This record gives sequence, structure tokens and C-alpha cells, in this order.
Amino acid sequence: MIDFNVFDGKRVLVTGHTGFKGSWLVAILERAGATVKGLSLAPLEGSHFEQLGFPGIHGGDAYCDIRDFSKVSSLIHTFDPEIIFHLAAQPLVRESFVATRDTFEVNFMGGINILESVRTSNSLRAFVFITSDKAYENVEWEWGYRENDRLGGVDPYSASKGAVEIAVSSYARSILHEAPFELSTARAGNVIGGGDWAKDRIVPDIVRAIRADQPVVIRNPRSTRPWQHVLEPLSGYLLLAQRMLEGKTKIQDSYNFGPDLSETRTVSDVAEGLINVHGTGSIELVGDTQGLHEANLLQLNCDRAKHGLGWYPRWTFEETLAKTGEWYKKQSDGVTAISLTNLQISDYFKELA
Repeated sequence: MIDFNVFDGKRVLVTGHTGFKGSWLVAILERAGATVKGLSLAPLEGSHFEQLGFPGIHGGDAYCDIRDFSKVSSLIHTFDPEIIFHLAAQPLVRESFVATRDTFEVNFMGGINILESVRTSNSLRAFVFITSDKAYENVEWEWGYRENDRLGGVDPYSASKGAVEIAVSSYARSILHEAPFELSTARAGNVIGGGDWAKDRIVPDIVRAIRADQPVVIRNPRSTRPWQHVLEPLSGYLLLAQRMLEGKTKIQDSYNFGPDLSETRTVSDVAEGLINVHGTGSIELVGDTQGLHEANLLQLNCDRAKHGLGWYPRWTFEETLAKTGEWYKKQSDGVTAISLTNLQISDYFKELA
């Protein structure tokens, strides 16, 4: 159970706040009474952040590229945050094959810029550095990866996330070990939910196809992922920050946030489930003509988060699909994104209802 009172009145920096997960996190923190500062690229037209209609989060927005160390450092020092959630990233596996250099610069050096900017901070108390479940060297074994398993990656995106995990560990152990704040990384499974419009992601691709009355094109129907609603890992990040403020974590711990292994499903299961929720649509299977590497099996072991933080996933796979499909369907029927988002936040976080 999260005590949202710990965030009331706190200065909270969210990097990547205009992205999919970032916009949901801002909506939660705003309701919790935090003074939220966002640092990110400007929101894309039609994005969830833009659809939420924020007149400007009351802590303020700062739009810049996290590769610009001078500007990032200046903004962070000006805001002087007590809590940081670092989400800013190039988040797409397939995009990393095209924009390879950008992916490494944003995901690795962008993270370094944030770390460098807080090394002299006296106000910071909790720093949650979000990476990805794809930071693990995936050998596609049948059990879930644990936080002490080997890091790495075949594709550039995964490699960039594994690399920045190593950098965070180095900073935590050699540079920030006497800092007045706690620092941990968080690795989440595949996140779905309303308001995601990114390209080359299964849910927005499905929704676009259904709305255009076209078949849903699937490349790898049997690929298995730890699918979870966006609110699941966000609840983990918030609980992790709370435990940091309470002094109940160790610096440089890492935590996995994902569904129970019994809840992992295939890409085909996601497509069929959302089609059923919408009541219309069809599936077209195609081969990957680009020949880009994508893992077939990926699962997480989340025992550390469960036993160390008291975090547990709340929604089943079926509930996750239902909530996701409902968001898009009602939004298509004219219900506002902010109403739908707040309704699901209230449904998930009873303590914020």
C-alpha cells in the first residue's frame, strides 16, 4: 500500500514526462499533491500528455534534449528536486536499429547527464532510475530473470539499457556512495494501457488498425512478454521512492516490476484479447521482412520487489486488456482522456479514489 502523503508538497522531477509512462506518472503525482517538474522533449501531437490537457503541470515544464548536459544540469539545479523519476529514453527496440547512435546517446549519455547533475545535490532524497526488462542478456530461458542476472543485449536498445545499468552501479558505488539520497534502478516488463500512440508497439498498432477497419498485422505471434498495465510498474516506482524516503532500501539496489509468471502471454493473446474487447477486427500474420532481431521469450522474477518493498501486481492479464481496450473504446466514443485516465487511476489506487 502506497502512502501518498509522502509525496504531498514534495518537489518531484519526472524526466520523460511527456511520454506514455511519464504522462500517467505525472497525473498520479499531481493528484497526490506533489509539485511536479517535467523535463522532456516537447509532447508529440496527439500524445497522451497532450490529450490530458494539462495547462502546464504546476511545477512547470522544461523542454530540452537530455543529451544537452549544460541545460539539463541548469534545470535540475534550479528546480532542486527532492525526488527524481528518470524515464526519458529512446524506448523502441525496432527504432534502435535505425537510430542506433541516437539510442545509445539518449539512453546512455542522457542517463549520465542526469547522474552528473545530481552528484552535488543537497536536497535530493530519492532517485528512481528507470531502465527496462530488456537490460538483461536474454538467453530465452523459461524462468524469470533476477536482478543479479547478467546484463547486456543483442539489439541496440537492449544494449543501451544494460550499459546504463552498469553506469548507475558505478556511480552508486564509487561517486554517490556518501550522497544524501538513495539511488535504485527499476526494470519493468512490457507496459500497455490507454493513451499509448507510439509506432511499432502492439497495442497502438492494434487500435489504429481497428479504427481504420484494417486487419491487425502481427510479425511474431508466439513471442511471449511480461505484459502489464502501465499503472503496475508506476505503483512500483512510487513505492520504491517511498521506501527510499523511509530509509528502507540500500543504495544501488535494482528491482523488477512485472506480472506473475502465470500471467505472461503471447503477442497473439494481446491482439485477440483487444479485438474481443472492441468487438471487431481481424488478424493478419506476416513475416519480418526486415530481419531485425527480437527476443521470443522474456520473463521477470519480481521476488525482490514483493519481499523487499511489499509490491505486488494488482490486475490480471484479462483485467489489463479490459482496462486498456475500454480506455481506447470510450475515448473513441468521445470521453476525454483526462476523465478516462483519472477513472482508472482511482480504480487502481483505492487510496487516491
